[in-house]
Amino acid sequence: MKHVQEIAQRVAANVEKVIIGKRAAVDLTLIALLCRGHVLLEDVPGVGKTTLAKAIARSIGCSFKRIQFTPDLLPTDVSGVSIYNQKSGEFEFRPGPIIANLVLADEINRATPKTQSALLESMEEGQLTVDGITRALPQPFIVLATQNPIEYEGTFPLPEAQLDRFLLRITLGYPAKADELAILESQRKAHPIDALAQVVSIEELQHMQSEIRDVYVDEQIKEYIVAITTATRNNSDVYLGASPRGSLALYRTAQALAALQGRDYVIPDDIKVLVKPVLAHRMIISPAARIRNIHADELMQQILSQVPVPGARAGRRYERQQPAAAH
Repeated sequence: MKHVQEIAQRVAANVEKVIIGKRAAVDLTLIALLCRGHVLLEDVPGVGKTTLAKAIARSIGCSFKRIQFTPDLLPTDVSGVSIYNQKSGEFEFRPGPIIANLVLADEINRATPKTQSALLESMEEGQLTVDGITRALPQPFIVLATQNPIEYEGTFPLPEAQLDRFLLRITLGYPAKADELAILESQRKAHPIDALAQVVSIEELQHMQSEIRDVYVDEQIKEYIVAITTATRNNSDVYLGASPRGSLALYRTAQALAALQGRDYVIPDDIKVLVKPVLAHRMIISPAARIRNIHADELMQQILSQVPVPGARAGRRYERQQPAAAH
């Protein structure tokens, strides 16, 4: 997995020329990219959500489209529409912005549920159906959706079915003082994203996407994953827990995280790092818990502290199977 680690570090270093001091968020976005998953960027305006999406697209040299979601946006504005051509006497399909490798769905919760649902088939199956005709989307295909967690006036909350299709929910947060000073200096003459170059090809990325599937996951780690997701369903403060899609997401992202760190096996710490960004947005907090101002991230931390971590046997097995990587 050293090859995957080297390429991922190259991409992350390139993105960090623009997104300063947010390596954890950059790594999580790369994990989603390696897992062929979609990302929900939930944060206040101005912290770099759009810039992160553009920097990732430029770094891998893929096509990039942006959709600005508004209340009057129609599903056909996303997917495309068939228009009758009087000269040829036939209907011609005019593709929408969803047909791209990387799609930025900006302020996705500003659009109506009908328009939001236009993304469901594309996100889940990598295809698009318009007027009964199904078209495959270009690969790789990833949706980066943004939403403001503070301003709810005039918004339409994402339904559970759509939230469950986002592999990760990521927050950037405000930069530290030193990082903000570095941002000011980097943009003194021009925005650094204008000079950002491609550092990896789409073919290399697709090879990495296939390679992470070979990362070994011990049976005890699988049981640990299932125990955590099951605990979200049996918690009294949770109205609706994580689905089996959440277990699979935790499994796949753990493989990708291990590969980013140069390992070809998953350890319990990989699961602990990913639990919140993978599972927190898949839970619905009960009304009683919301009244007590309990948030999903807090519940995930509580659940994580209650579920037993795989014992020493698994650790010895890793060392026996992977002596070089353990060092």
